[in-house]
Amino acid sequence: MAYYLDMFSPETYETFSASDRTVSGFRIRQLKLAQRIHTGDRFVCYLTKFSRWIGILEVTSECFVAHTPLFYSEGDPFVVRFNVRPITWFERDSTLPIREDYIWNALSFTRAHDKASSKWTGKFRSSLGLFDETDGEFLERVITEQERNPKPFPIDEAEFKRFLPQKVRRPNGVVTVTVPVDTDHEEEKPDEKEAVRESTRIQALLAQIGDRLGFSVWLPRNDRARVTRAWASEEGTLLDALPLSYDEVTLRTIEQIDVLWLRKRAIVRAFEVEHTTAVYSGILRMADLLALQPNMDIKLHIVAPASRREKVFQELQRPVFSLLERGALSELCTFISYDSLEEIASLKHLERMSDGVVEDFEEVAD
Repeated sequence: MAYYLDMFSPETYETFSASDRTVSGFRIRQLKLAQRIHTGDRFVCYLTKFSRWIGILEVTSECFVAHTPLFYSEGDPFVVRFNVRPITWFERDSTLPIREDYIWNALSFTRAHDKASSKWTGKFRSSLGLFDETDGEFLERVITEQERNPKPFPIDEAEFKRFLPQKVRRPNGVVTVTVPVDTDHEEEKPDEKEAVRESTRIQALLAQIGDRLGFSVWLPRNDRARVTRAWASEEGTLLDALPLSYDEVTLRTIEQIDVLWLRKRAIVRAFEVEHTTAVYSGILRMADLLALQPNMDIKLHIVAPASRREKVFQELQRPVFSLLERGALSELCTFISYDSLEEIASLKHLERMSDGVVEDFEEVAD
């Protein structure tokens, strides 16, 4: 028996709670991960946005793919599925906060970190991550004990509803949108020089990773002098001009993207680094690109500090970005934290890997 992470947003938690709780679904990109899970394994369930443990599900089937609606009446993305049996499932105000001392100090992936930091959140990039056996067994014990002797941990109703997204109907289905709420800390002005230094460091790291994976790299002309002080490229790796034949407006848009990885004449991945609190400029540029060239097949990524994860997801799910011809930006553009990027850069034998390694570290807005 093995333990795997099953992450729920407030919306999918509510929907699953109202169902007969016999099927848990995941995205198609997680099919390979799902195929390593077998009958008798356990899903340890976690509520995002509120950082709480919400239950244990026993897997009662091998994975299968089905397109009948599960969480959404149309365009349901959770098509990789398992039959499950709830061992424990909490009502909202009984869910267990991960930051409770006796939980935080026992788990291998949290106890070494400050509760106010975001260093520990790498464990929660996406569902189906494998838990260390000791962590899994511990979580099953404390979740079962909470069911036997429940202690209340109330969640404010208004706060919970703020995270329930709205739906917008499109010709090809229904997409989820959010309307971000401004908060006081977003008015703070970060130290400009420090922001430039950090974003430059991350651009250099992206360029270095692309170089090691065998790609040609593009950097905006205005950034090159700064970035190449931190990244010494091999001759021919950093492109002087993009080998593309788009119209002038499209080319000008592409040229301003923070980092591009290219193979021959094709852009494979595009990265925007968002170091400031607003996280608008890069997302707007990605949206502009898709609006100009809806058929362009490029993998898009927003790279930002882990502390900005939820802000990035909220912005990606704005209504204006959900109505692009190509599809919702939140379904086409993923998030990569600075910590995850540094993990990729530290991988042994990265030069022998494909760029698919990025997908092991990216996160998707749910």
